[in-house]
Amino acid sequence: MEGSPPAPGDTLWWRDAVIYQVYVRSFADGDGDGTGDLAGVRARLPHLVELGVDALWFTPWYLSPLADGGYDVADYRTIDPAFGTLAEAEKLIAEARALGLRTIIDIVPNHVSDRHIWFRAALAAGPGRPERALFHFRAGRGEHGEVPPNDWVSEFGGPAWTRLDDGEWYLHLFAPEQPDLNWAHPSVRREHEEVLRFWFERGVAGVRIDSAALLAKDPALPDFTAGRDPHPYVDLDELHTIYRSWRAIADTYGAVFVGEVWLPDTERFVRYLRPDELHTAFNFSFLACPWDAGRMRAAIEATLAEHAPVGAPATWVLCNHDVTRTVTRYGREESGFDFAAKEFGTPTDHGLGTRRARAAALLSLALPGSVYLYQGEELGLPEAEIPLDRIEDPMHARSGGTDPGRDGCRVPLPWTADAPYSGFGSATEPWLPQPEFWPAYAADRQTADPGSMLTLYREALRLRRTVPGFGDGPMHWRESVPGVLSFARPGTGDGSGTGDGSGTGDGSGPEDDFGPGDGSGTELVCVVNFSAEPAPLPPYTEVLLTSGPLVAGRLPRDTAVWLRAAP
Repeated sequence: MEGSPPAPGDTLWWRDAVIYQVYVRSFADGDGDGTGDLAGVRARLPHLVELGVDALWFTPWYLSPLADGGYDVADYRTIDPAFGTLAEAEKLIAEARALGLRTIIDIVPNHVSDRHIWFRAALAAGPGRPERALFHFRAGRGEHGEVPPNDWVSEFGGPAWTRLDDGEWYLHLFAPEQPDLNWAHPSVRREHEEVLRFWFERGVAGVRIDSAALLAKDPALPDFTAGRDPHPYVDLDELHTIYRSWRAIADTYGAVFVGEVWLPDTERFVRYLRPDELHTAFNFSFLACPWDAGRMRAAIEATLAEHAPVGAPATWVLCNHDVTRTVTRYGREESGFDFAAKEFGTPTDHGLGTRRARAAALLSLALPGSVYLYQGEELGLPEAEIPLDRIEDPMHARSGGTDPGRDGCRVPLPWTADAPYSGFGSATEPWLPQPEFWPAYAADRQTADPGSMLTLYREALRLRRTVPGFGDGPMHWRESVPGVLSFARPGTGDGSGTGDGSGTGDGSGPEDDFGPGDGSGTELVCVVNFSAEPAPLPPYTEVLLTSGPLVAGRLPRDTAVWLRAAP
């Protein structure tokens, strides 16, 4: 197994890192019980090293009843027994670090599980007791308190309030099993600061903050009125005090934050990225953007523009554990992403989606900043259709059965084509069923295929790691024909690319006219064809990588290429 520990002085690694998201429950099953675990991750570290990523982001691995895939945390200092032990997590962090892979964990500060010791104590204490001040308990409205305290709606559908037998209601912006914490209470703030220190002491290099803009609530808990400013629970100013205190802690350990911040207001969004707050935040406008040249360029420009004033690097992500997988999304007539638009039986062209996903991989990896890669994207996995009686995601139940939920992107990974359950685990059927065609996507089969999605990602990440010009830094647009995006990154390379379009391309085309270059005085150029017709390539000295073969020296539709060219 290759890989070496990160350089001790590399404090800015996060500005251009490629970070791999591990959904532990579905990554690899080490003990054969049908559930992914830390033993499975440790066994598959060679795959991640060979892939070429820089860090691993683990979705919650803590003790949890799994009412919402682990985002209902019962104890932050205990690993859920289904996944392993705290000692095993510490060993995984250390082993990954020795191989050059940093670890990022997930913190869910807006809420806890209803099994958390604090909430159990609040239920037992009864109305008016101090234990309930850690949450948002209220009397109901109406003659007998039968109406919720306000009109807020859960993110999963239905009211954001649940009534107890003692008559009081408690707030949950997500599932009823996820009561919201009261961040105006000093004990809530103190506990989360201690949790951060607990994991930083164990070698964690960063933290992803779930629902980062939702923690603070208007203490009056008023009804939500469309257009109300400020919003009663989204993006309140008090949040910045919280994150400044967190940043001071992270700085003492050299750790970093990435926030899940869904905000349409650019000016409000960028406040979270000021130098004394979060290091980075997820870029959801890019993730949700349809496959369209004009809209994609607008999303890229807006992202870079909003990050520029605070000097924060952009993040680029095509998929995660909450959204439809890229291959499926790009294979649909509506190729953007909207939770409200997810429907059963949406027609999908997986061939089209795969071509676009391959091109999008090269597009995202060529942009300035860091990139997040969700497990299975390197295998080109499509969204799986889950039988109705096997769906676990609460989004499905709370939508009245109209929303298919998020389980389709969480199906356990295929590792070995000819092994039981595609090599995910050998003894027990996985917790979510795998489609019959899953073996065709297995990692071992793709490793032997020079035209596979896995081969493309490995080669792209190798080039990104070895060829100067990728990652953090400037970019500029180049002139191109309609429907084609072309941009350049300054390069000072030494000609270390493949030079023949290998990976998937056939190496044919105009490089025969220009000849290979030595990389000096050149720039890296990424060209993506969104149009319906093959597009001409700009003059260049070398083809580094293509997402699909060039045809008669032209770039086919839904295809991307990395070139080395004169400025």
